[in-house]
Amino acid sequence: MLVVGIILFALGIMLSIVLHELGHMKVAQWSGMKVRRFFVGFGPTVWSTNRGGIEYGLKAVPLGGFCDIAGMTAYDELSPEDEPKAMWRQAWWKRVAVLLAGPVMNIILAIALFYTVALGWGLVNRDVQPIPTDRVAAVVGDTCATGAAGETTCGQGLGPAGAAGIEPGDVIVSVAGEPVSSWADLSDVVTGLPGETVPVVVEREGQETTTTATLASSTVDGEARGALGVRLSDEGIPQEILDDPAYQSVNTYDVWSAIPATVVFTGDMVEATVEGLISFPSKIPAVAASIFGAERAEDSPVSVVGASYIGGQAAEQGAWWLFLLFLAGLNLFLGAFNLVPLTPFDGGHIAVVFYEKIRDALRRLRGLAPGGPADYEKLAPLTMTVFVLLIGVSAIVITADFVNPILLTG
Repeated sequence: MLVVGIILFALGIMLSIVLHELGHMKVAQWSGMKVRRFFVGFGPTVWSTNRGGIEYGLKAVPLGGFCDIAGMTAYDELSPEDEPKAMWRQAWWKRVAVLLAGPVMNIILAIALFYTVALGWGLVNRDVQPIPTDRVAAVVGDTCATGAAGETTCGQGLGPAGAAGIEPGDVIVSVAGEPVSSWADLSDVVTGLPGETVPVVVEREGQETTTTATLASSTVDGEARGALGVRLSDEGIPQEILDDPAYQSVNTYDVWSAIPATVVFTGDMVEATVEGLISFPSKIPAVAASIFGAERAEDSPVSVVGASYIGGQAAEQGAWWLFLLFLAGLNLFLGAFNLVPLTPFDGGHIAVVFYEKIRDALRRLRGLAPGGPADYEKLAPLTMTVFVLLIGVSAIVITADFVNPILLTG
């Protein structure tokens, strides 16, 4: 299933690229511009066909794509019949619309995927409230755990909590002198004390009692974690908490309620995407270090290779909601990344359009005629620098994705 998931996610990325370029192409055609080529991938041409005056094709390296619009710059060689349809000759707002269409398609696809997840599985409650221990009974765990001396205890009522005399119905007040007000607090304290003997204060029938527990130790992802042997149980949680959306980790929706929920969720994800884009350069050194054995952060940048592998893992675990959410998040990042105001990105070309508008406005104030199309040759050094950096970063991330890929847990 891993291989199938990888292939499906790679196809999802391919579809994202196609839709991005399709956005450029359709708006360009609607704006009266001439589209000459529409290709997915880069490098040698694997296949192509000509329909309606447009060459469609597939390149050997499926790491992107392009829509060739005649006359993106004044240096573009055009046939006489294509001269009036040159992109640089069109109104500024048409050019901006064409350039924005690609990223907008990525955003639309992301929203559609978020909506699909909302309907099929529900959306993560990003503001979930921790369940307070003063409203939930403690339940002695029934899983095996290894104690500090290496002994293994299994079964209902055994384990550190059972050995310490903690009973179902008790409320945990503090552990190792650390007050706990929620089950999240309890987990944080206990996890960091594997194998240690600690005092535990519980409330039983309105009276506080102190006992001593030797926390179990288990290894998760190569890290020792402590365990007390208590867990949540629906029988121990008041119904008002079970029914209160504030305490739900996942909220479910119907066809109509999923719409505003998707809008809010998309807004949160856009904010997270922008923050991720800003921090992107600072994370590259750590990705490079991971190639040589350093730990790979879960939130580190990934390439098409790494993204497909993560998608494959999600499919292997049956977490199709995660598969779709990751593909949606990738589309948001692609849309935002393409809006960076540097050539050769879409955002760079948009910046050029606005530069021309501002420059011409200033020229009019001085009684001068418009200055004509921007000189892209002056931007060539910047464009080449960005292009080289992009290739270098891509090489680092792709290598890391092969050598030290991100692994999903759970």
